[in-house]
Amino acid sequence: MSEKRQVYFLSDRTGITAETLGNSLLSQFDDIEFERTTLPFINTLDKARSTVAWIGRVANATQPPIIFSTTVNEEIRAVLRTVEGVFMDPFDTWLPNLEKAFGLTSLHVEGRAHGMPDRNRYESRIDAMNFSLMHDDGQTAAGLARADVVLVAPSRCGKTPTCLYMALQHGLFCANYPLIEEDLESVSLPEALKQHRGKLYGLICDLDRLHQIRSERRPGSRYASIPQCRFELAQAQALFKRHGIPYINTSNSSIEEIAAHIMQDKNLRRYTF
Repeated sequence: MSEKRQVYFLSDRTGITAETLGNSLLSQFDDIEFERTTLPFINTLDKARSTVAWIGRVANATQPPIIFSTTVNEEIRAVLRTVEGVFMDPFDTWLPNLEKAFGLTSLHVEGRAHGMPDRNRYESRIDAMNFSLMHDDGQTAAGLARADVVLVAPSRCGKTPTCLYMALQHGLFCANYPLIEEDLESVSLPEALKQHRGKLYGLICDLDRLHQIRSERRPGSRYASIPQCRFELAQAQALFKRHGIPYINTSNSSIEEIAAHIMQDKNLRRYTF
């Protein structure tokens, strides 16, 4: 049985930065089962004291919890450092080095990483999200000229979550198109995609993975059957090769990894917000 450890992500805002940094480090330890808790918006001394007291009550007495904190206010950080556990704060480690390198004192302003410093870029991200929702699963071909990329794949290969991630995280205008049986039996590209060939990117996955996902959605159906899944994957891959469409197998990749491959292959800009 693997060891269990409690992990707490503390933040004066959303907790996304603490989670991202902490989980990147925790991913290197396969033999430990982590029980993760995120405590956001710790932005007053009273909240900091309550957080320390609460963790002290619920934490495992025999195994000290791991705490990742990304709060900025010095007084709040001083309180949080009194928590019983292994306390890690990237600002303690990296910010002094950056201040030294720049010859400047940092702002120590909360909410900078996931705030809204540039409204135009924020609104651009919302526009990208709306575009992806409107062009999800081939709902419409209108406006595809605006797309940065059009994902093409058989059903349940990861088109929608990848599009939404790239829209929300990077402000990219992403559409996706499902390859139906009629498309897969043809040697030509679907009519709606022909004039956008340069924007196309294909997704496939392993046979067993596709069968499993489809069976959870429609158990016992032809749609989920092994022969149908095998046919669609083989035909999709042949279609991609025939028309020179780059593609990736999504079976063992996270959405973030899939998006990174697509953006690298298509030379798409990376927006950060």
